Amino acid sequence: MKKFSLLNISLAVVIGLTAASCQKDFLNRYPQTSIPPDLFFKSEEDLNLYVTGLLSMADRGRYVSDQDTDDKATTGAMEIKSMMTGTPSSQTITGGWSWGRLRNINYFLDNYHNAGVTQEVKDHYAGLARYYRALFYMDKVKRFSDVPWYAHAMDPGDSVSLYKPRDPRKLIMDSVMADLEFAAAKVKESVPAGTPGKWAVKLAQARIALHEGTYRKYHSELKLEATADAFLQTAAKVSEEIISSGKFQLHNTGNPATDYYALFSSANLANNKEVMLVNIFDQDLKKNGGNNGNINNYEQSPSRDLVQTYLMKDGSRFTDKPGYQTMQYVQEFADRDPRLSQTFFYPGFKLAVNPPAVANPYILRLNKNFTGYHQLKGYMNSTDSKVIDGADFPVHRYAEVLLIFAEAKAELGTLTQGDLDRSITLIRQRAGMPALVMATANAAPDPLQVAKYPNVKGANTGVILEIRREKRVEFAMEGYRFDDLMRWNAGKNLEKIPEGMYFPGLGKYDLTGDGVEDIILIDKGTAIPPSGSQQTNSLGVKLVYYKAGSFGEDVTVYLRNGNAGGTIVTETRTRDFQEPKYYYRPVPFNELVLNPKLAPQLFDWK
Repeated sequence: MKKFSLLNISLAVVIGLTAASCQKDFLNRYPQTSIPPDLFFKSEEDLNLYVTGLLSMADRGRYVSDQDTDDKATTGAMEIKSMMTGTPSSQTITGGWSWGRLRNINYFLDNYHNAGVTQEVKDHYAGLARYYRALFYMDKVKRFSDVPWYAHAMDPGDSVSLYKPRDPRKLIMDSVMADLEFAAAKVKESVPAGTPGKWAVKLAQARIALHEGTYRKYHSELKLEATADAFLQTAAKVSEEIISSGKFQLHNTGNPATDYYALFSSANLANNKEVMLVNIFDQDLKKNGGNNGNINNYEQSPSRDLVQTYLMKDGSRFTDKPGYQTMQYVQEFADRDPRLSQTFFYPGFKLAVNPPAVANPYILRLNKNFTGYHQLKGYMNSTDSKVIDGADFPVHRYAEVLLIFAEAKAELGTLTQGDLDRSITLIRQRAGMPALVMATANAAPDPLQVAKYPNVKGANTGVILEIRREKRVEFAMEGYRFDDLMRWNAGKNLEKIPEGMYFPGLGKYDLTGDGVEDIILIDKGTAIPPSGSQQTNSLGVKLVYYKAGSFGEDVTVYLRNGNAGGTIVTETRTRDFQEPKYYYRPVPFNELVLNPKLAPQLFDWK
């Protein structure tokens, strides 16, 4: 049985926001050792202390999230992968049913009005609390769909509310949008750096409206298709308000080779006009954000499918090029969307070395179960720990606003070329790419995109698919892909096991782009020679040796056709994404025992 405790409050400091006891206790009372609300919620300082304690933002760990999508391969025990390859039930899928944070939020909303401050000040902090409550419930809806709605901290004797059944998704999402509407109207624009203000709230409002609108449109099992447009209209309206404010712009110095990457490698994003909410990291402030090891130690590796999604630099499709399926690494990166080489280690990339010197091009490491591609986004190419630990994280980017605007209007059928020119075209221009032309996209939709998203229909099919491509590329490795696949009813894409680079067979290969071989793939039955006997290339540098073979053999590189070559294979277990079941999670079995009214489970979960 899980227990949850209320926020402990001292005279000057909010101590902790943790949960620890039973659901009943969590929803009932504040700790006896805490100062009662009538003695604490007196001043703006009190309100600020409490709400600051609720602050929760994404951080640099997002660069290593989305390991459960078609963007990455990983050996980690990711929940969705385990579901697709196992026999999940409410007894094995037990995460996500935690409510301590909601108790902390509602406790504030029940008591903030006692403070002796102006209504404007009260509304600002209440708006922030309701913003946090909306985010909390959105996460619950994404996972469980129907959940109990609690607008207040429960009274100890209110057993009816404590053990209530789940409320329908429609009620929950109406309440979420009401919270966001209030927050967007009341939260101040001017707030301390690193905390959400009015415009960050509005972005969340637009994002959540787009998520729910597209989810209802593409998930017929909810029987809410008729209500989808109202959410899409909100997404379009709010994103346009942000655009029209003129307060934000894409980070663009006119250098498409570096402007995009600078967003993910900067020590100071607080004044960046694109970053609407920043998570600030600074070693001097004892807040370290370094995660180089997590990115570059094969915790995960990008997929070939993601690499192939990027367009050519002239805007044409890479997958329309003859022989693209057998192109090798160096060829794949030639004349592509510049964001590809700002997201992945590219041929010729040089790692920083210590002491500083002229570094040699980095030779990609190959290993079992991974794709061979390396992630660059989020990686700090430095040997200075202060630089590595001091890179800020862009929690909210204006680029997302532009994508929300374009997608919402495309889904509503109201998108124009003018809309694209003030949204997607700006994103592409920053990267040195040509504009997206609506008529061209709709006239000849990409057949590979059509296969990924077969439920997209109508006159705007082509442009919707290109907007989805743009979202995947622009926000690759930033933690958005899983939610996007879920809301688009595209979970079947997760059945395809991520693959890696292509090698036509055994032999020597150039991985740095200088035309000189760097590695050699040898037969599984051949011993790697001792260092003194290893072959060197024309530069006099020893080749890196790898044994190649089929999956499961005693080798270091798994190829689709073993010694005969093919793409790198990361695993072989068959994946089965059951629809609509796997778009949701069951209420954990133990919670049903505590509260039988939470039954029945949705969508065939047991």
